Amino acid sequence: MILAAFFAGGFFIQQANAQLKVNLSLNIGKQPVWGPTGYDHADFYYLPDIDCYYDVNKSQFVYNSGSRWVYASQLPPKYHGFDLYNGYKVVVNEPKPYMHADVYRNKYRNNKAPHEKQMPIRDSRDEKYYQVKGHPMHNQWEKDHHNNPHDKGRH
Repeated sequence: MILAAFFAGGFFIQQANAQLKVNLSLNIGKQPVWGPTGYDHADFYYLPDIDCYYDVNKSQFVYNSGSRWVYASQLPPKYHGFDLYNGYKVVVNEPKPYMHADVYRNKYRNNKAPHEKQMPIRDSRDEKYYQVKGHPMHNQWEKDHHNNPHDKGRH
């Protein structure tokens, strides 16, 4: 009986850990509306056209200024004309990818082939993206989730 309880307890702990990992790894709601669709999780976007990064979890751009990498809520003035919706984005899931920027520059920036067209989150009609603030359906999504007691705490 004790052995059966031990195995049952282990099973429930494993199940809880697996569920926690899934919940922690999704960050769709943190991704910006100009981000590419198709990713339930993204730590960074690399923007090869301007050699900058975007830290999804901190909601900040990371760009090189002289000899150091700077975090800022906006791109520097020299990139203000850059179109985030149509610029190519590479999802990078590793901490501080800008610390080995040469790897990403060599792999993506020097690629002369035309970039594939990426649909921004803003234009998606997939309901999972409605939670992204700024999506055209976000306000309706918020109303639906605040009025539904079964959805409390999901976002």
